[in-house]
Amino acid sequence: MVERVGNVLPDPIMIFVWLIGLLMVLSAVGASLGWSASLAYPGTTAPPFAELEDGVLTYRAQSLFAEANVARLLTDAPRTLTGFAPLGLILLIMFGAGVAERVGLFSALIRRSLRNAPRALLTPAVCLIGMLSHHASDAGYVVFIPLAALLYAAAGRHPLAGLAAAFAAVSGGHAGNLTPGQGDVLLFGFTQEAARIIDPSWTMNPLGNWWFIVAVVVLFTPIVWYVTDRVIEPRLGRWGGSADEGLRAELDKAELTPAERRGLAWAGVTALVVVTGVAALCFWPGYTPLIDESARGPARLQPFYTALITAVFVLFLSSGIAFGVATGVVRSSRDVIERMIEGVRSLAPYIVFALFAAHFIAMFNWSRLGPIAAINGAELLRSMSLPAPLLLVSVLLFSSFLDLFIGSASAKWSALAPVVVPMFMLLGISPEMTQAAYRMGDSFTNIMTPLMSYFPLVLVYCRRWNPQFGVGSLLAMMLPFALSFAAVGMLMTAGWAILELPLGPGAGVHYTPPGGLLPAP
Repeated sequence: MVERVGNVLPDPIMIFVWLIGLLMVLSAVGASLGWSASLAYPGTTAPPFAELEDGVLTYRAQSLFAEANVARLLTDAPRTLTGFAPLGLILLIMFGAGVAERVGLFSALIRRSLRNAPRALLTPAVCLIGMLSHHASDAGYVVFIPLAALLYAAAGRHPLAGLAAAFAAVSGGHAGNLTPGQGDVLLFGFTQEAARIIDPSWTMNPLGNWWFIVAVVVLFTPIVWYVTDRVIEPRLGRWGGSADEGLRAELDKAELTPAERRGLAWAGVTALVVVTGVAALCFWPGYTPLIDESARGPARLQPFYTALITAVFVLFLSSGIAFGVATGVVRSSRDVIERMIEGVRSLAPYIVFALFAAHFIAMFNWSRLGPIAAINGAELLRSMSLPAPLLLVSVLLFSSFLDLFIGSASAKWSALAPVVVPMFMLLGISPEMTQAAYRMGDSFTNIMTPLMSYFPLVLVYCRRWNPQFGVGSLLAMMLPFALSFAAVGMLMTAGWAILELPLGPGAGVHYTPPGGLLPAP
């Protein structure tokens, strides 16, 4: 059913085209019917697109067919696109990541890590490296998953068990990692745009989900270990194959060359230099450009958080260059530039998507429907007295349902965030917590839908070991992982809110609007 329904859905870009059309019609209807929403507001200056009178902040629906909005749409189109925060952030990151990936650094790191894993700890090592491979973009799917199957076969274990463990970690554990990366930057870009509907001063913190994603790794790793070794592998039965010459030859291809070993050493030293340099800009006596000495508390670190995007770019770029020079892949500056161009070229589909997503979010703001929906929705939920954990689990479940049909995490979040983030802010839930709940729901269903973009590729890997392996076989093999992740993910998200644990440096569960923004009486 999932496959049949999903196949009739249009491309995510076309979904946004239809959403823009629907938004324009709704804005006209809302303006004609006088849709509005109000809040008590203690400030003296109204946020963009709001009216402030006698301490009450009011949003009134505006038709997107109105002269001013049509003029804004046509004249501000370039500015709307270039002002789209996620676009600039992800482009900057990819300038560096494109070099690191295309000189072979990410692939070498994955192969180096996995080949040295002890046999007794093969499954948890596969899980950990699989989650870390999220930093390596497509390398997790293209390099890591088939390599895991090869290593299981070489160890005398069923290769499909290794493939299942790797797929579960790379795709089902998409919410987990040990360090924030490109995914955090991308999602927080959409979160920032949405949060500024309520709080124009809200600035993203790329580390805002750090402790949460680490906890995902800690909790999901033993799940993958148990399900793989105790459920999946016994169900698959004993593997009748052997480490023949063909298998040995494939494993030999995965072995690092002396040049790659030297490249990893050079890249490691370079990464250490970059990290040391960033730390020096925070702690050097009398010279701390990444610390706001005039601020107090977590606000002092805001320049550091903002600079992290550039720091990651420099880290990827410099480490990639060091690796490429050591391996002979990079011989001149032209080689570096070409790989930067290739990295950006791979983002062409995302840039096209950003054109429509940027205008959808901007038009949502022009119409005022976002804050109207958020305020009225918050009032409805407040009247129902639903606890924060239940609200967050509902976001998790909704995102997981959408994930069955729409694989792109950014596409879903760009559409949901303008309503969900402001709504939950008015209910006292932070944007970081809302995003964490969303990304948890967006992860575990990846491995149980044939509409996930890499699902056909994983199926090809499976048929290398079992030619009769079909879509149903793969879904059945991954279902225990998905169900386990779902149960633990919901408990973890609810528990995080109940215990009020910090989500990352300077990021908590709760949120207080500026000036104590309150619902109007």
